[in-house]
Order: sequence, then C-alpha cells, then structure tokens
Amino acid sequence: MAAISTSTSTSALEPPNGDGGIALRSRALHKASDGGALLRPEVRGGDSDSSAFSSGTATPLPDDAPPSLISISHARRERRKRLFPTVSYESRVSHFDPQSQHHDFRGFFALFWIGLFIMLLTSALRNLKDTGTVLRTSIFSLFAHGPLELGIADLTMALSTGFCLPLQKMYAQGTMSWGKGGHLLQHALQSVWLCVWVYLPFYFEWQWTRQVFFTLHALTLLMKIHSYSFYCGHLSECLQKIRAMDNNTGPESEEQAELRDTLAFELTSPSGRVTYPQNFALYNFVDYMLCPTLCYELSYPRTEGIRWSKVAEKAAAVFGCIFLLTVVSEEFILPVMNDASVRLEDAQTIFEAFLIMMESISMLLFPFMVTFLLVFLVIFEYVLGVFAELTCFADRHFYSDWWNSTDWLEFSREWNIPVHRFLQRHVYSVSRAHVSRPIAYLVTFLISALAHELVMFCITQKLRGYGFVCQMLQLPIIAVQRTEFMRKRRTFNNVMFWFSMIYGLSMISALYVLI
Repeated sequence: MAAISTSTSTSALEPPNGDGGIALRSRALHKASDGGALLRPEVRGGDSDSSAFSSGTATPLPDDAPPSLISISHARRERRKRLFPTVSYESRVSHFDPQSQHHDFRGFFALFWIGLFIMLLTSALRNLKDTGTVLRTSIFSLFAHGPLELGIADLTMALSTGFCLPLQKMYAQGTMSWGKGGHLLQHALQSVWLCVWVYLPFYFEWQWTRQVFFTLHALTLLMKIHSYSFYCGHLSECLQKIRAMDNNTGPESEEQAELRDTLAFELTSPSGRVTYPQNFALYNFVDYMLCPTLCYELSYPRTEGIRWSKVAEKAAAVFGCIFLLTVVSEEFILPVMNDASVRLEDAQTIFEAFLIMMESISMLLFPFMVTFLLVFLVIFEYVLGVFAELTCFADRHFYSDWWNSTDWLEFSREWNIPVHRFLQRHVYSVSRAHVSRPIAYLVTFLISALAHELVMFCITQKLRGYGFVCQMLQLPIIAVQRTEFMRKRRTFNNVMFWFSMIYGLSMISALYVLI
C-alpha cells in the first residue's frame, strides 16, 4: 500500500536557500536520485544528452542585445543550484537490466519465474482434473467487457491534460500572473479535472478491473500536469523579473547583477540546450507526458535510439505479468474471498467471525505476496521500461533495492522513485518552506495516504479508511525504528518489514472486501 515518498535524510529535503527560493540540498538530492556507478551503462561516445530535445545551436548575440539575453547566454554554460527544486537525471539502467552490474540476485530472479511456472502448471492440471478446463475465467471474462469504451475514455482523459499548455503560455507572455492567482486557478482546474475523471467510472458502472487502471492513470496524469504547471509557473515569474530588470535604466548594482545571473540560470535546462519559454511546443509537452517521469524538466538525458527488440520484450512481459496476476487472483484469492464472505454471513458470534477473518488472511498471505511482486515488476520494470525505450528516456532508475529496507520510510523512498521524487519536490519542499520538518513529513504522508484511499475507494466502492489509518500509523513506527537501539538491528528490522508488508497486504485487502 505504501507508495509515500519522503526522504530519510533530514537535510535532503530542506527547501529554503539564502535567496528565499525553494531548492534541495544538492548533496542529498544526488544521494536520493543517484543509482551509483553500477547503474550507469557504458558510454560508447557522445554526450548522454546529445539527443535531448533542444532549441538548436546557439545563435550569436547582436551587439545591442539586452542584458537578459546576455545573462541567459552565459547561464547555458553554468552549473549551479537552482531556485526551484531540480531533479537530477542521468543515463542509468534499472537493477534488473542486463547492462546493470548488479548480478548478485539474477539467479533468484530466475528462480522466481520458475516458481510461478510451477504454480501455473499445478493449477492448470488441478483445474483440468476437477472441471475439465485449464483455467478459471471469471476474472478473464471481465477484460472482454467494454475495452473500446475504456480506450476512448482513457484517450480523452489524456488529451484533456492539454488545458495547462495555453495557460502557461499566457503566464510566460505576461497576460496573466502566476504569482497573483495563477497558481490558485491551476489548483482549482486540477481539482475539477480529477473529480470529473474519478466520477466517470462510477457513472458508467465499470467493473473493478477497468476502474483500477483508469484511476491509477488519472492520478499519474494529475501529478504530471501539476509538475508541468508549477515548474513552468515558477519559470514565468523568473522571466518576468529578468524582463523587468531590462527596463532599469540606472546603473546596475552588484546584487542586481548576481540576481540577473541567478534568474538567467534558472531559465535554462541543466544541459544548457533548452531555455524557457522555448519549451512551449506541442512535441515537448507530448514527449513529457509519455516519458516515465512525474517531474517536469526542460530536457532529459536521452539514449541514442529506440531498441525495438527491447520494446517487444518488455511489452510481452507486461501481458505475461497481467496473465499471471489474473491466474493468481482466480486460483488463490477469489475463492478464499468468496468462501469467507459466505461463512461470515452465517457466523453466530464475533469470535467466530474473528476466526474466519484470521483464517482467510493467513490463506491470502502467499497469494498477495506474489501479487505484490508481480505488480512491482509489471509497473516499474516493464511498463516504465517500454515508455523509456519509446521516448529514449535514459534515466531508468525507477526503483532501488527496496527489498533490503529496514523501515517503511526507506521502502517508500526506494520502491517507487518517480512518486518519491514528485512528493519530495512538490509536496515536502513546498510545505517545508512554511512549516517545520515534522509537519512537512506529516503533510506528505497525509496526501499520499489520501491518494491510496482514493484508489481503494474506486476499486471496492467502499469508503472504509483501513489503508489510510495503516499508512498514517507508519509515522510512529518509523520513529521507533529510527531510535539508536533499533537502528543497529538491520536484519531484525528487515524481517519485520517483510512480515508487516506481507501480512498488511492480506489484512487490508480482506478488510476492504469482506467488511
């Protein structure tokens, strides 16, 4: 359940700098986003960002160029800390990628798939003996209901994200001000946008299989347009300030010159190839919406080209994982849930109902553990891998070694790095500029817990709050795990993490479905 993404390092998320802007500590940000040398593929020539979308080659400046253009020209070649939190992207592969030097667990990865094959074969033989069919089809049949309707709705939802592009152009031109109500308008539009698309599956009375996909995609697109709008809105404010300085006819002080250089540097991409507002092109926006990231930057590191064999391999793995997820649900989860539901209706006492629940949860432990691992693989290794290949997105560091986590904070930071980066940049850093560190942590956990509860509500159509409560309880648990006494017992903490993960998934799922 936990996809919250706050950071363990207290200094990593400190947003205010001396200029009053929001900025992450560069050393801690590098620690949080850098996968290390083992994740960097071998470079065979050429700059990793050479294929990034850019504004083209530099144009010589005229002799009468305004100071802002001169500052921007210099900023293209500078490297310094930005006012707005910047996510560090570089060319890296994922842990399970063949180019990765992390080969310690490759045998266990193969063993995992062998175990799933044995499970699938055993289930098929049992079904063939009992029913005469190889597989049960109650969940498989749900995929055949309205795929065209789902596709049209999902495409329409994706196209509707374009509403933020003309707004940002107006902020850049000075027609509207981002700081004077523009950000509030964006919040309002995003809220209306989310409500419309969350309500749509309920209006059409979709099955849960379509709802889970549609809701997760809606939340993904919401985070993308939020990052795009608020980063570009910040850049529009910087652009207006540097333009206003051009109108100053008097002598420029040293502080004003330093501020001009800072603003000019802020308006350029980390690679120096793209300058705001030259990024306002449809292809740039579409490219960002397809890139496997939730944090907008003016440019990203790129690979040399699309490897279509990799696209086919990962696309096949996506459908294979979905097939295995369906088989696990059909064979090991749905029968337990149906049986427990009938038995709970006939339970005479609370104690009898409690025993039924405990038995059901114990029978769901292994199926939900397998389900969790398959969901992790299908999203972070295969789906994101496909989009990374199609967009030539070079930074494939979508997860770290979360399986070695010793507490929930470490897990939430490492198992879902795209969401971690988003919450760190757009929730924690913004909150930290106004409130204390503990309150900023609380706000980040709260927003993440509400998002998880929204997903469970859309899937089960029940507003229970089980997941919300369990996720918020992680805060005191983390406080205990971070004490000096507990911090040294890493093996024990890792065992407790896995136990709470496996048992928590089964317990929360059983509670939502059965009660």
